[in-house]
Amino acid sequence: MGHFWTFLNHVQSLSGPTVMLLYPLYASVQAIENPSKVDDEQWLAYWILYSFLTLMEMMLEPLLERIPIWYTVKVAFVAWLVLPQFRGASFIYERIVREQLKKYSGGRLGKAHQSPQGKNKFIGFITPKKGEHEAH
Repeated sequence: MGHFWTFLNHVQSLSGPTVMLLYPLYASVQAIENPSKVDDEQWLAYWILYSFLTLMEMMLEPLLERIPIWYTVKVAFVAWLVLPQFRGASFIYERIVREQLKKYSGGRLGKAHQSPQGKNKFIGFITPKKGEHEAH
């Protein structure tokens, strides 16, 4: 029976990095290569939420280390954020994060880099001009 628990412990230690990092990295690359913007939103939202979760975990580490099931709960929550059946990251971003940003940005959400004429200077700056992207 001891070997079985050791095996389960190894599976759990591999599931976290797989669910939290490997699959999201793969899916993010796929989203960049896919012309659809829907998956881009899911993965940008995931990385925002994962970064926030990691920062909160770092700050609350002394408290969280006293909760024996914290790691399991975290992996289950991140799986919900990641799995395409649930699209949890997009859900939380739309329902919580975006609402808070709207509330505290005073209606300026998404307008940080716009010029008075409504043109986006930053996009114009980073977009290659005709002929710039050709190999020399």
